Amino acid sequence: MKPNSPLESVYFITLPEGFELSKNAMHIDPTIPLPVQKKDKDAPGQFNPEELTAEQILAGLLTVLAYDRTNTHLDYYRSVLKEARPDIKKELSEAAILKAKNEDYEIAEEMFMALQGFDPEDKVITLNMALFFDQRADSYRRSGLIDDADAYDDNALYYYKEAMLAEPPIADAFFNAGFYYLKQNDFFNAKEAFETYVTLTCDIKDEELGDNGIYKRDRAQEILNKISNQNMDDERFKAAYDLISNGEEEKGLEQIRLFLEKNPNVWNAWFMLGWGLRRITRYTDAIAAFEKALEYGGDTNSDTYNEMAICYLEMNDLSKAKDSLMKALSIDPESTKIISNLGYLALKEGNVSEAQKYFATVLTIDPDDKIALHELGKLEQ
Repeated sequence: MKPNSPLESVYFITLPEGFELSKNAMHIDPTIPLPVQKKDKDAPGQFNPEELTAEQILAGLLTVLAYDRTNTHLDYYRSVLKEARPDIKKELSEAAILKAKNEDYEIAEEMFMALQGFDPEDKVITLNMALFFDQRADSYRRSGLIDDADAYDDNALYYYKEAMLAEPPIADAFFNAGFYYLKQNDFFNAKEAFETYVTLTCDIKDEELGDNGIYKRDRAQEILNKISNQNMDDERFKAAYDLISNGEEEKGLEQIRLFLEKNPNVWNAWFMLGWGLRRITRYTDAIAAFEKALEYGGDTNSDTYNEMAICYLEMNDLSKAKDSLMKALSIDPESTKIISNLGYLALKEGNVSEAQKYFATVLTIDPDDKIALHELGKLEQ
């Protein structure tokens, strides 16, 4: 067991035969060790059966289901939970989703893990876990915690793949996985996911789908048309993204240039070219590529202006940097990376108090933002 594992908060006890919490208590098999959540006041090795509560047992059972998937008594523990709380799955699902929406990620993750341990065959739970890990990855990336974000992206992908194996198929698993792949610039797999979603929903009547279902089907088809029309599922596009992301910018730039030779009107490709050039400090060339991205449709994407601003900052053209950042901010007013870059711009202008305000604003949006915490800490010394 790993140090600080959640299982360290659990006792495994054997109750004497005939022991009851109350005459209406759950049935307990005295021959099977029972996981019980420790009380905060319990000293190591201390346990008083007379103080045992049903809540401690339920919490202990959920912890084991979440974190001890090789336990030989899992089926028994599930049966105890079902007897004690027949609606436990519904209650826990609603609570986990609410915690995730409120960005109370640690507790939400514990709940989702317990849910999956309670009913590992329920693919709706699996899909909700994928969505949760996807959301948490985005949160970590916004906070500058790239390694953590990558790890949670990997978790999200695992659960999306599991959810897409459901029989009968869950259409929403393919719809949401499609957006996950889009985020990864993996247009080939995004196309496959959205195609499957459209196939699963195309014969369903509009009144059965409802407004939300109709919107999702139309949105999936719109994305499919865009991917096909712009040839974005070309393997060179994905290869370029992977190479640049992994620090092999020159090889990535070669791939994206080959793509652009046949697809010169794809703004995403010009953006990727600019991104790769910016990473190897070829700022003038990068700006030219970003201007092409703006020309072909990237003017609705805040990242295009933000990347241009980074180039202008490096070239010490503060006026153009500010203009680009303000355009980016008008598209995405709560983007912490744009607001942080406004903070860096203020520092370059020598306006420390203005920079502090920008970094403080970032922390009101995301209190865990690594960059803003670091910069404010330096400025307040």
